[in-house]
Amino acid sequence: MPISPTAEGFRAALRRPSLTLGEIMWRWTAGAAATAIFLFGLFEYLNTLPVTSGEMLFLRTRHPYLVAQAMARIFRGSLSRAVMAGMLAGLMLGWLWIVAASLGRIATVRGLLDYFRRDAGSAGGAAHDIERDIASNVVANGFSGDGSLRALGRINFLRAAVALAAILGFVGAAILAGFASPDAAPQPGLAFLLFLPLAGLICLVWWALNWLLSLSGMLAVRDGEDAVGAISAAVALCRNRTGAVFAVSTWTGLAHLVAFVGATTVISMPLGFAGVLPWRVVVLGVFLVTLAYFALADWLYMARLAGYVCIAETPEALLAPLPPTPMSTPPEQVAVGRPVQTTIDRDEPILSDVADPPAET
Repeated sequence: MPISPTAEGFRAALRRPSLTLGEIMWRWTAGAAATAIFLFGLFEYLNTLPVTSGEMLFLRTRHPYLVAQAMARIFRGSLSRAVMAGMLAGLMLGWLWIVAASLGRIATVRGLLDYFRRDAGSAGGAAHDIERDIASNVVANGFSGDGSLRALGRINFLRAAVALAAILGFVGAAILAGFASPDAAPQPGLAFLLFLPLAGLICLVWWALNWLLSLSGMLAVRDGEDAVGAISAAVALCRNRTGAVFAVSTWTGLAHLVAFVGATTVISMPLGFAGVLPWRVVVLGVFLVTLAYFALADWLYMARLAGYVCIAETPEALLAPLPPTPMSTPPEQVAVGRPVQTTIDRDEPILSDVADPPAET
């Protein structure tokens, strides 16, 4: 039977939980650092806000307009320094993510290559002759990637640049949509209808480019290519094995969607008891469910990455479905050399109603 990259990807994620743990470690480390810096910066920014007696008077009136004016004056005090600090923190976090993502991707991809190249006999689900074909096709390539760290750094820099371009694209879309709703004749509904398709197009382009660059990172580790060569190899892989790549992406994407819907459903349960339970219990429940969802999402990502590695490591002939088996030739046709007659011969004398003439003596 042909090899299923989707099934092999899920099997590899189940059999090698250490790879998922490594993926979680570098992702959650970068996320925890970003969260800690954001909270620390937010509290420090709030501590530096000056509040005058006049602004306190406006706040105590509880009038919406006066409170809004007071809040605007308060937050405008250290806004420029907060923006500069946020830009610097974002730049440093971007470099941290690039380094962590590059090192983590090298570790996970090399672990998957080791699984598919050296442990194919214990993978299960494939015959031994197919496993020998895979081994003879890929073991000779060895573990390349001496310059993979530099290539991955450039690829991840491109991913960060694409994300920044998407953010700037959202800002530009909002500005363009704002032209349809001037201050003289505001039309917020029309502006929203113009912003929505632009935002959807930006999200689609960002997702496609980010997915392609992510796939290029896997090929950069496998083949030892530079950034441009890895992107070219990713395009060639998608063009030559479109069906297999589409199948792995579709099934893992559907599994991720099911996990997201399940997580949101479970989170709604403690939120429903927010008026009954203490707020600390509600926050703890939401936090634990969120962590479980993130862990499951990382496991699904590892399964998808393992599926892509399986596609790249498996010969194309073993991924294609088997051709239909031809019907066997009946033995009568082989012996006589003509088609077997399946109709009744009306000229056969035994079927005639006329008696046979008497034999002459």
